[in-house]
Amino acid sequence: MAVSLGVRISGLLLIGAVAVAAAAFTGDGSDTSDRGDGGGTIVTVGPSGRSPAGRTGSPSPVVPARPRPDGHVNSPTATPGPLRSPDASPTPAPTPAPSVSKSPLDIPVWLPPGPGSPDADGIPDPSSVYDGLRAPTECRTALDVIPGKPADDEWRLLRGLASACLAVQGKGGSWETASRDFAALAGKSGTCKGRAGYTVLGGLLDFHRRHPAATVRLEAASGGNPACAYTIAGVDSGGDGQARPGETVGVELSGTYFDHAELLRDGRVFIDGRQLDGPPVLASEAGDHLVLNVVVPVVEGLPRAVDVAVRFGGVEVRAQDAFTVVAPAPTMSEPGTPTTSVAPQGVFPLGPLPAHLPRPQAAPRLRVP
Repeated sequence: MAVSLGVRISGLLLIGAVAVAAAAFTGDGSDTSDRGDGGGTIVTVGPSGRSPAGRTGSPSPVVPARPRPDGHVNSPTATPGPLRSPDASPTPAPTPAPSVSKSPLDIPVWLPPGPGSPDADGIPDPSSVYDGLRAPTECRTALDVIPGKPADDEWRLLRGLASACLAVQGKGGSWETASRDFAALAGKSGTCKGRAGYTVLGGLLDFHRRHPAATVRLEAASGGNPACAYTIAGVDSGGDGQARPGETVGVELSGTYFDHAELLRDGRVFIDGRQLDGPPVLASEAGDHLVLNVVVPVVEGLPRAVDVAVRFGGVEVRAQDAFTVVAPAPTMSEPGTPTTSVAPQGVFPLGPLPAHLPRPQAAPRLRVP
C-alpha cells in the first residue's frame, strides 16, 4: 500500500513538472518572470511551430536597445552605423588616379625632295648638300662638308639643319647652334630648298621645346610635293611680245634647284626647236631666279610664234608661244648709197670743238660777173 502510494506521488510530481515545462514553452512570449535587482533584460524566444492565435508570420528576434554616447537609444530595429558628427560633410567618392599616356611621340617631318641637283661638277654646293641631308643617316657626313664658318645664308641654314638632325636622334649635334642659326635666318631664305629647310628646322626646334629630353629616329620623306617648282617664269621680248632675228630676249627661270654655275656651263637653250650655239649667257640672278640673255635666230615663215626651252641635267622646261619673231625692219637707204656717213675732213661730228683748237675758216664766196 505504501509502495503504491509512493508511486502515485512520484507520478503526480512528474506530471506537474511536465505541465510547468509545457506552460513555459507554450506561452505568448510575454515576460512573466521576476526581475532581479540588476535590471537585466530577459529575451524570451518562442518555440518553432504554429504561431499563437491572433498572430501571423514567423517570430523575429528582438534586438535589445543599446544606449549611444550622446544619451539617445538606438531603435531596436535600426542597424547601427558608424558615428558621425552632425556637421560633418559627406565623404566624397574617391577620384581615380590619372593614367599615364603610352602613345608614341610624333616624329618631326624631315626634308622634302628637292628635286635632286645634277651636281655635274661633283663640288659640294648648298643645293647638292641639301640633297645629301635628305637621308637622316647622312647628317654627320653632310656636316663635315659644310664650312665651319658659313660664308652665306644657305650654308648657315644647312649647318643648323645638320646639327639639329644629329641632336634629335641622340647622335651629337648641337641644339644651341641650330637655334642660333634659325634665329639669324628669319625671313632670309631666298631659294626654294632654303625655305623648305628653314621650315623643317623650325619644326625640330619646336619638338625639342616640347620634349627636351626625347630622341627619335628621323625618317626620310617619301613622295609628296617637291620643295622647288622649276619652270620658265617668263620671256621678256619687249612690251609688244615681238622680236626680230639678231635681237636679244631675256628668259627667266624660277625654282632652280641646282648650282647656277653648272647650268651656265652645261645647259642649252632652244628657240623654235633649234639649239642655239654655245652655253647660256647670264643676265642676272637672285636666289632661285635666273635670267638668261638669248639671241633670236633666223626662222622661216615670219611672223611666227616660237617656243623657248632650257635643258639641263636631263630636265627640260618649256614656254610655249613665248614670243613672236617678225621680219627685220626695212632700211631707209637707196640702192648705191652708202649706209655709213663719213664726216668731211676738218669737221668734227660730235659736239663743239675744243677751245684750244683753231676754228675752220669759211671758204670765200666766188662772185660771178
